[in-house]
Amino acid sequence: MARSMLIITRHSPWSGTSAREALDVVLAGGAFELPLGLLFLDDGVFQLISPQHPSSIQQKDLTANLQALSLFGIDELYASNRSLAERGIAADSLSLPVKIMQDDELTALIKRYDHVITI
Repeated sequence: MARSMLIITRHSPWSGTSAREALDVVLAGGAFELPLGLLFLDDGVFQLISPQHPSSIQQKDLTANLQALSLFGIDELYASNRSLAERGIAADSLSLPVKIMQDDELTALIKRYDHVITI
């Protein structure tokens, strides 16, 4: 049986290449049917806001990649309630169906996975 993996993305879509790299890892794992989860934490929750306007900083919009997650079987999507609240993002404004997690739930979530990668 394949080992499960949780990818934690902590960077905004406009802060460099980290957000895109995290999505690339998740999509690649999904293509190989690995059991994966994706947690949006800290500034990573900004990836869940649509529309994104990255062209002004010469970046690409991540929206299409995010929408493709379900096509690759990536349905275990999570976001930190604290991260959303600290950034003034309402849960009903998110572009993806994510499970909003409290801090104590995050600890349990991380322990559920065999491997955890933070990007």
